[in-house]
Amino acid sequence: MKKIWIIGAGPGDPELITWKGLKLMQQADVVMYTDSLVSEELVAMAKPDAEIVRTAGMHLQEMVDCMARFVDEGKMVVRMHTGDPAMYGATMEQVALLKERGIGYEVVPGVSSVFASAAAVGAELTIPDLTQTLILTRAEGRTPVPEREKLRELASHHCTIALFLSATLTKKIVKELQAAGWADNTPVAVVQRASWPDQKIVRTTLIELDEAMRLNGIRKHAMILAGWALDPEIHEKNYRSKLYDATFTHGFRKGVKVDD
Repeated sequence: MKKIWIIGAGPGDPELITWKGLKLMQQADVVMYTDSLVSEELVAMAKPDAEIVRTAGMHLQEMVDCMARFVDEGKMVVRMHTGDPAMYGATMEQVALLKERGIGYEVVPGVSSVFASAAAVGAELTIPDLTQTLILTRAEGRTPVPEREKLRELASHHCTIALFLSATLTKKIVKELQAAGWADNTPVAVVQRASWPDQKIVRTTLIELDEAMRLNGIRKHAMILAGWALDPEIHEKNYRSKLYDATFTHGFRKGVKVDD
């Protein structure tokens, strides 16, 4: 069956693509990528005679027509997606139209911007005895969210929240999290263009989020991480996992009995 490869290009740093994704890109006859989001330095690693197609200015049907034409010519086509294709990648709408033409696909995962952002601020998003859940979502703007996934409802769990595509909606974010009972001093970290050379990090609190974004001129390409796992002083607090506790027994280690 004819097919294309959908490859997670990572968050920006060209070294954060997977080895498998890089090898496939370097074998491809055609490399299609969103030039506003995927690193030019990464795409430059394609083989010298590969055809490079920039898709930032294309609508869905144009992209699919382009992919289908190259596949029908017997060429190997890779579609590079920023971060990981599973998150806000708009891949399934492309796949649906390709399948109508008898063209299959294979996905190669990539490093998501949420994890590049956590790395940039040195954060672990799940902290023992504090939060064991991470919610990946977006604030509701021009793109609606299902009624059961309104930010206020999700925030009621009081776990770590990562907000994609929400940099222009910070007033709404603050309002919704406050309505869910979040304290005004809840730590927030914003990472703009995570892993890129011009990466910017802003640490703030919930109540100061909108003003911090305004002062730093951040209105796009930003990941917003919120919750007490983002506390800059977290290392000074005594949160410890059971896994490395001396008394904890598991398949590879017998716990040590500690006298009372």
